[in-house]
Amino acid sequence: MDNKASSDTTNTTVENTVEALDTEKNEHAEAKKPHKKKPVKADKIKLTEGIAHRNVDKEKSSKRIPVHIKRSHISYEAELKRLQLELMKLQLTVKEKGMRVVMLFEGRDAAGKGGTIKRIIANMNARGVRVVALEKPNDQERTQWYFQRYIKHLPSAGEIVIFDRSWYNRSMVEPVMNFCTDEQHKRFLKATPMFEELLVKDGINLFKFYFSVSKKMQKKRFDARKTDPLKQYKLSPVDKLAQKYWDDYSIAKFQMLNETNRTLAPWTIIRSDNKKKARINCIKHLLTALDYNGKISDKKLAADPKYIISGIDEILHMEENLMHPEKLHG
Repeated sequence: MDNKASSDTTNTTVENTVEALDTEKNEHAEAKKPHKKKPVKADKIKLTEGIAHRNVDKEKSSKRIPVHIKRSHISYEAELKRLQLELMKLQLTVKEKGMRVVMLFEGRDAAGKGGTIKRIIANMNARGVRVVALEKPNDQERTQWYFQRYIKHLPSAGEIVIFDRSWYNRSMVEPVMNFCTDEQHKRFLKATPMFEELLVKDGINLFKFYFSVSKKMQKKRFDARKTDPLKQYKLSPVDKLAQKYWDDYSIAKFQMLNETNRTLAPWTIIRSDNKKKARINCIKHLLTALDYNGKISDKKLAADPKYIISGIDEILHMEENLMHPEKLHG
């Protein structure tokens, strides 16, 4: 082999050796790098309420996965926890003083009634609070005085009773869906103020909450229920007609407020397009209206007037906009 050939062979060998060493070095460096986990898609994460607030100050560790949460959500969870502590104080006072509290939750479908009820009772003693959500009346109940099946669920001393829909079914759902006659509807509207006056004068603390959701938001929530397996059970034939009969429900609501918003038993309207704000302000209104031991300052319980509307103000709003239904809040 001549000198040139020998030189070429040597150069090739050296280049191959250097390349092999570089490859080995790179592989070793890659092996030393910490293994990066694939990011978890945000749409696959649904934190149970309260988890973000409990973990916001926890130290970083390899066992924890960073999850981005809106600051507003952390603030909501912190405020909700504070209000739930107040609700527990309230329940202790209700039991101690033998008070009787009734809350009616009304509103259009998907207005956020159930979610608010869930937050109110979350930390209460189950022995002193009951949620009443009645099925449609059976054959026997249809022959009874209309209020009869509700009366048996009223509280005894020391109890809180929450009606997830109440006797006010006859003011909106039943007349709109033709589940009652016009005569039955009219008699109900005339009898209800007298019935509620009897309850209040007998010592019952009565709260009537109407959750007001916009047509656009209601549709958005209905669409979400169709794809969420945990919410599909909420869809019913009546729900599916809620959008179709939107204006009919608005007229029924206006009649209901005019006939049943009384000084002794007023309506409180909750604007509920924002569920979190609706829940917080509903609870604040409730706590502000009742005296109980260990109550925090009224300033900390002040509700936002954007979300809490008096019955009379809602009537005035509807009077001005009945001919312009697109301006109605729902």
